[in-house]
Amino acid sequence: MSDTFKAMVIEDKDGKQKASIKDLTVADLPDNDVLVEVSYSTLNYKDGLAVSGKGIARRLPMVGGVDLAGTVLESASDEFKPGDKVVVNGFGLSELHWGGYSQKQKLKSDWLIKLPDGFSMQEAMAIGTAGYTSMLCVLALEKAGITPDKGEVLVTGAAGGVGSVAIALLAKLGYTVVASSGREETHAYLKKLGASSVISREETMGKGRPFDKERWAGAIDCVGSSILASVIAQMNYGGAVAAVGLAAGTDLPTSVLPFILRGVSLIGIDSVMASKEIRKEAWARLAQDLDKSIFDDMITVEPMSNLPALAEQILKGQIKGRVVIDVNA
Repeated sequence: MSDTFKAMVIEDKDGKQKASIKDLTVADLPDNDVLVEVSYSTLNYKDGLAVSGKGIARRLPMVGGVDLAGTVLESASDEFKPGDKVVVNGFGLSELHWGGYSQKQKLKSDWLIKLPDGFSMQEAMAIGTAGYTSMLCVLALEKAGITPDKGEVLVTGAAGGVGSVAIALLAKLGYTVVASSGREETHAYLKKLGASSVISREETMGKGRPFDKERWAGAIDCVGSSILASVIAQMNYGGAVAAVGLAAGTDLPTSVLPFILRGVSLIGIDSVMASKEIRKEAWARLAQDLDKSIFDDMITVEPMSNLPALAEQILKGQIKGRVVIDVNA
């Protein structure tokens, strides 16, 4: 085992958070019960905030990366043994706990699940928090009674990681999926993932009223703010929206009318602290329902050294699909 390894560490520099690659040793890692040799991590919107120094790290120094896939090297837990392939999503990694942008990491066994059969570690990180969250959204719509025969399902922020996987999952399950994207150059990509049609961000907004013409049986919203408000206003009677994003803001300028006159449900999706049982259900469904051929068009693999530039790109909405981070490249 090498004495030192590389990690992307966020530190305080003159009162500002700054990320850079540092050499660490196992002795520098947190006092958790499972040591993992990390193979891959991912780039999510939250990672962009962390690496670009937008202040989401609540403790410093902090190792970024909300996801990781790797191999257990040492374990004080009966649940895991050396050689096990494992995945971690969320649980405050890169905010409260050191995360996946490190060639080795020590983690709590409660956070880990074993890599599902049928996925390589690179594929698991192509899915990552974004894809796992997409599955949570699909499960939420199913549990709300939104079946493929009910009508069209809208996905906003469709070209991002959550939106991309959501489209592929919904299409595979037989839903008629309408994708909303502010980037015209992504329309062919979204249709290849399974969207039956693609509409502009402006069309999603409709007339911007709190109560609008019925249009959608269900929706997965990755944007928030006025976009989410407009989607809620356009839901069919008994429709449901799984809300998972805040790229456009944390406000929600809507009214109670869609909820009390149409019985619309707004379902908040939290992927960070979801129980291990829910995680296992989501990953089992991903193994069953996700067509892995989508990875050919969806993912790019980048070295950890490119993270600062990639972080700025994802915050500007310039990333399409999923970016897998090879921490050993």
